[in-house]
Amino acid sequence: MAMPVCTRFSDNYDIKEELGKGAFSIVKRCVQKSTGLEFAAKIINTKKLTARDFQKLKREARVCRKLQHPNIVRLHDSINEADYHYLIFDLVTGGELFEDIVAREFYSEADASHCIQQILESVHHCHQNGIVHRDLKPENLLLASKMKGAAVKLADFGLAIEVQGDQQAWFGFAGTPGYLSPEV
Repeated sequence: MAMPVCTRFSDNYDIKEELGKGAFSIVKRCVQKSTGLEFAAKIINTKKLTARDFQKLKREARVCRKLQHPNIVRLHDSINEADYHYLIFDLVTGGELFEDIVAREFYSEADASHCIQQILESVHHCHQNGIVHRDLKPENLLLASKMKGAAVKLADFGLAIEVQGDQQAWFGFAGTPGYLSPEV
């Protein structure tokens, strides 16, 4: 499916409140003017990016375009402007799975197995499409809504890579240090 190309973010979306912040980006809720649908806009200040950082941004968008699955936060649009790049994703409002586990204090075996099944299905979909996430951690597992039984969605493909052909090995470290296995 071809991705729609917009010329200006503000022509198509109204920016709302901040949802989160990273080193080079900020995530804000936005509303598509033509439909009234809500999304999450990852707004990247490209003035601060090196050429290598910009290549990583392009890779993240390319990876996200390949992944269409109910348990993966979907990229709907990618808009490049002079000083900013906008990635328009599903708006997920349930917070992190980890926060829900802590708040509930108890997950039944049925609830836990349902969560694990969704996580494994999303990772399997990535691998079927030649994508390795490389940063699986509780903060990147989000709930679609606050409702009990809401879908678990895999997010943040900033460190993901595409595997080419029969490639079997990846060199270098990736991921979040606190979640790396001890032998790494």
